[in-house]
Amino acid sequence: MADRKKTVGILTGGGDVPGLNPALKTLVNRALDSGYQVIGIRRGWGGLLNYNKDDPASREKYLIDLDRNAVRTVDRTGGTFLHTSRTNPAKVGPDDVPEFLRGGAYNPESKEKLDFTPHVLSNLEHLKIDALIPIGGDDTLSYAERLHREGFPVVAIPKTMDNDVYGTDFCIGFSTAVTRSVSFIHNLRTSAGSHERIAIVELFGRNSGETSLISAYLAGVDRALISEVPFDVEKLAAMLVEDKRSNPSNYAMVTISEGATMIGGQIVEYGQEDAYGHKKLGGIGVVLSEALKRLTHSHIIYQQLSYLMRSGAPDSLDLMVAFNYAHMAMDLVAEGQSGRMVALQAGTYTHIPMSTVMQGQKRVDVNELYDVAEYRPKVRHVLGKPMFLY
Repeated sequence: MADRKKTVGILTGGGDVPGLNPALKTLVNRALDSGYQVIGIRRGWGGLLNYNKDDPASREKYLIDLDRNAVRTVDRTGGTFLHTSRTNPAKVGPDDVPEFLRGGAYNPESKEKLDFTPHVLSNLEHLKIDALIPIGGDDTLSYAERLHREGFPVVAIPKTMDNDVYGTDFCIGFSTAVTRSVSFIHNLRTSAGSHERIAIVELFGRNSGETSLISAYLAGVDRALISEVPFDVEKLAAMLVEDKRSNPSNYAMVTISEGATMIGGQIVEYGQEDAYGHKKLGGIGVVLSEALKRLTHSHIIYQQLSYLMRSGAPDSLDLMVAFNYAHMAMDLVAEGQSGRMVALQAGTYTHIPMSTVMQGQKRVDVNELYDVAEYRPKVRHVLGKPMFLY
């Protein structure tokens, strides 16, 4: 009887970013070249939670066998063809428990979240998956670390357009998010100048203001508000009035992270918490718009870029990193290593313990890169810094 081929499982979790499909294609082709079989898990950790090994229809819904033809053209588009979710199998609310798992001590009236990690491990064993490669941000990878601690082989790839996964200088998706933002900011100058208005551009960034900081730096925006530094709206209003007055086209622009706050204010959140304890962000730009309209007596353009930042195909840098992270991940799997995350540090590809992700929070180096008094990027000395400055 021939030896069974080893099987690699891959999944994408959290928000979609450009570069995921190229990473998936590279993983699949490299795995096949190395003699592995590949199973794609649909909808992130939700696929492993909802897969029912006793229901044949469940396989088609939550799994896909991947060969070269399945991934031949996927790298030409953004997003993830495996789809994604923010499911955390260790914290499943009563309403989200799959029907076939309900019973026993299950109480639909309870607010307690349930841990279905044993079910996930049972599914991985049933599918004969020998190693798992999750691609995601710190939330997705925190559950990957849980599986590693349970003894299951996992190698992680970081992605998030906020670029805030701790332990790596770069995450898949960040470069394209900045490229998109800079392009849209420049395009918006047309309307801001034509109508002589103050333009507010709200960008993604819950805990880290790097997208606002870097986009403002590269686009030459007048002011930039970041998640790390609460701002005085009256002081900002005075600055923008002066910026507008000194501009020959009589307009001004400010970027703002979705996680930014006014001094004494709160982050603007709405909706229910997801499985990782996060509510949706977005809307601080609306609050700022109303305040600036009142304080400056100027008409305002408010543009929330949100999903436009991470739409479309990846730029060349995200392609490069996606390809190379995928090759590194398969190298680690082939070597039998586990509990590792591929990373870039000081411009060099490396890999680090996956537990590093939970050991800190990656945020803007305010003292070095941001002028707190002027609400704008302050980049002066870049010698020895990584490509994206921190």
